[in-house]
Amino acid sequence: MADDTTTPRTDGGAGAAGERTVTMRLWRGDASGGEFVDYVLPAVEGEVVLDVVHRVQATLAPDLACRWNCKAGKCGSCSTEINGKPSLMCMTRMDTLPTDEAITVAPMKTFPVLRDLVTDVSYNYEVAKRIPPFNPRPKTDDEVAAGGYRMQQIDVERSQEFRKCIECYLCQDVCHVIRDHEENKTAYAGPRFFARSAELEMHPLDATDRRELLQEEQGLNKCNITKCCTEVCPEHIKITDNAIIPLKERVVDARYDPVAWLGRKILRRTKGTAAAAAATAPAHGPAAVQPAVEVTGIPGPQRR
Repeated sequence: MADDTTTPRTDGGAGAAGERTVTMRLWRGDASGGEFVDYVLPAVEGEVVLDVVHRVQATLAPDLACRWNCKAGKCGSCSTEINGKPSLMCMTRMDTLPTDEAITVAPMKTFPVLRDLVTDVSYNYEVAKRIPPFNPRPKTDDEVAAGGYRMQQIDVERSQEFRKCIECYLCQDVCHVIRDHEENKTAYAGPRFFARSAELEMHPLDATDRRELLQEEQGLNKCNITKCCTEVCPEHIKITDNAIIPLKERVVDARYDPVAWLGRKILRRTKGTAAAAAATAPAHGPAAVQPAVEVTGIPGPQRR
């Protein structure tokens, strides 16, 4: 629970005269509300934000809740908003932040607050259940004889970039389509899952047509390509340029390209429907269910 005071805490924090200190302004609270609380500690060279948060837990606030696992930028657990920017605590070095003022660490705004810096990211798991899985085409006769599929390496590499995703959900957090519009969570998959769909759509062996599903049920048309998701990705995946824009182009081709339409007529092939693609997903229905806990707005820290 939040403390009764927001004054800086110096017990065990600031040291002798002249010793450099750092002030961490951390969100304390739960789904019912909370506030930012300042913690003052001695500055230590070479630390990342997660190190300082751990020192706060060890010395000043043992009840502080935060989520972390690997401390190596590969598990995606320690996602928060540092000085207003969605970031991983374990990959944000303290020497890159201004220390002449408090460093603000808040939980991800897009998702419901569970406690302190921990949010309920189950929305993303619900979306994941509605993504049609990899569906390899049947082997050709020569592939059967060869004992495996044949494909060009360049085709494989197109989708490999998206497999670097560590599922930190920072791109989901920063996307204003769901960050600022809670009602879109039932009809918008978000950039992380557009990248997942792009990975499958671009795979040379996948046979499922997801284009209509992306447009009709997963809200691809709602993305206005501001590239904010790309900017916060710790794996430097070009989500907008290499996933979302190509998917939008594929949707347009499927709907309006006269050459593609003529080709389908000549070859007697029908365009894949949203229902057909959704039928292969582990779960059906809207892109995601509404979270059980209503998102509580996190007020900005008060400047002193």
